Amino acid sequence: MSSPVLFTESELDQLDPRQYIIIKRARVNNLKDLSVAIPRNKLVVITGLSGSGKSSLAFDTLFAEGQRMYVESLSSYARQFLGRMEKPDVDYIRGVSPAIAIEQKVNTRNPRSTVGTTTEIYDYLKLLFARIGKTYSPVSGEEVKRNTVTEVVEFINRQTTGTRVMVAAPLTLQKGRSLADELNILLSKGFARVLVQGEVKFIEEMLATLGQAAPKKKKGATASQKPEVEILIDRATVNAQDEDLTFRLADSVQTAFFEGHGDCVIYVEQQPKRHFSDRFERDGILFTEPSVNFFSFNNPYGACQTCEGFGRILGIDEDLVIPDKSLSLYEGAVAPWRGDVMSEWAKPWIKQGVKFDFPIHRPYSELTARQRELLWNGNDSLDGLHNFFRYLESKTHKIQYRVMLSRYRGRTTCPDCRGTRLRKDAAYVKVAGQSITDLVLLPIEEVLQFFDSVNLPAHDRKVAERLTTEIKFRLKYLVKVGLGYLTLNRLTNTLSGGEFQRIKLATSLGSALVGSMYILDEPSIGLHPKDTARMVEVLLSLRDLGNTVIVVEHEEEIMRAADQIIDIGPDAGSHGGRLMFQGSLARMNGVQTHTTDYLTGRDRISVPARRRKWKDAVVVHGARENNLKNLEVKFPLGVLTVVTGISGSG
Repeated sequence: MSSPVLFTESELDQLDPRQYIIIKRARVNNLKDLSVAIPRNKLVVITGLSGSGKSSLAFDTLFAEGQRMYVESLSSYARQFLGRMEKPDVDYIRGVSPAIAIEQKVNTRNPRSTVGTTTEIYDYLKLLFARIGKTYSPVSGEEVKRNTVTEVVEFINRQTTGTRVMVAAPLTLQKGRSLADELNILLSKGFARVLVQGEVKFIEEMLATLGQAAPKKKKGATASQKPEVEILIDRATVNAQDEDLTFRLADSVQTAFFEGHGDCVIYVEQQPKRHFSDRFERDGILFTEPSVNFFSFNNPYGACQTCEGFGRILGIDEDLVIPDKSLSLYEGAVAPWRGDVMSEWAKPWIKQGVKFDFPIHRPYSELTARQRELLWNGNDSLDGLHNFFRYLESKTHKIQYRVMLSRYRGRTTCPDCRGTRLRKDAAYVKVAGQSITDLVLLPIEEVLQFFDSVNLPAHDRKVAERLTTEIKFRLKYLVKVGLGYLTLNRLTNTLSGGEFQRIKLATSLGSALVGSMYILDEPSIGLHPKDTARMVEVLLSLRDLGNTVIVVEHEEEIMRAADQIIDIGPDAGSHGGRLMFQGSLARMNGVQTHTTDYLTGRDRISVPARRRKWKDAVVVHGARENNLKNLEVKFPLGVLTVVTGISGSG
């Protein structure tokens, strides 16, 4: 029969703290002079009955000492802000590494914190879109570009050698100035010629012509009636080999952009004139160039103006307006249109809905996105729900309309940013056809698929190589810990304790810390057995980086994967707190504890020979909460019912 304990108390004193974390005679909570040596850089599972002292050993002793030692290493100035940390009740602890505890509680109260920001994936996404994102006009779908001096000079040098070109800039009349005033200013700047309808003219000649024509000028004539005038900046003959000419053209183009307030015109003989602009605009819309702050909802510059970066606003709640989505419009799906007076709003839809391909007898839950949009926004012939509520808002001087409006108001997703909290024009910036708002609304599994299959141009691939590597690295670990169903936009404070713990675990792996001591509290909680194997892979990866991983756990699969098992017992409360067994699974034979009995098959949970019959049940019709798809389900009364499925299935 093998010994249940690896080391006696006298042997503990001889161990090397560089190889073991040594705890001697711990007396925290219900621990009874417990002495143990935990090997470094191994996966160690602490198990035992609930209340036997597992958390007292892992968190209240090991983690508390690790934190206390870290705080003690700080300056006295820094320590005054952290408060005094008591030393655990123990003779000594040697070899403690910097400790990181990942517990089953959501310890963030920030209403802006999301899965993306917690895992730092969103920080990399912001950088990626700021560096290689392309802005597309919502009007034409064309890419928005700013022309540079280099691009214009390269265009000129691509022409046939000997071709004559002219560099010009549009002449803009400033408020309160006449054309003659502008021409005089140009003369004072050193310009000698202008282009009038494409023809070269001296400025003195133009001024003389304008002086003679001045008496004949009609009263009320405006600048728009004058011919198109452009400043002639330079004339040259193309020779790409002439370096001095290239420098001269670059200076001329720069001057043209300055004088033309962002516009430059190039005339090439026997070709139509070519316009260039160094403004970031397209289709008459001036766009903002992408930057990191442009994609930050924690910054006023990047936050949505409607919801101020929170993603939700006080508006008309769809669930209150259409409480029963199994009804059709004809059956009264729209709650505010059921009364005698307000039903007048529904009648045009019932009479004319067919004309606009709107099915009035189809349940609301089965309507397509286009049909729902039609119901809410209406058209020229039919007033939608938004128009109906605008009408109610125009009548708020009457109390009955104010009461009616209040019935249908609630916290709703911001219509401008779709709950992503970002300014509307951030969605115009895309990488491989996807905007940052599209990506944060996709499940993490699909985001990983996007980055695995994305095909970027060579230059963009080189710029984004390090960023995409970090993003994929973190996304893979989130999928491995069974969180592929979450979105990056999911608020952290809406996660369960188990989900948040696994997110912190994935973040720790992503940060690639080495030489630390990770203490986890039952990371398998809420996991389907299908996902437990991937969780084991993650814990082993954390160990293989060079960390000591200590897990408080009851899950058999994780216990079997551990390098060592520490069993605390024999029972709970005052009957626990002793080291019952330490070692690998192979050393368990002959050791008798509750844990070893179940792991070796000596004991098992018996399956009932006869099942209890049931008659009555709680029936749920049309469940559609979160991701449920119109479920019909019965919960039998008076019996034990188990609801199961993979993590995130609903």
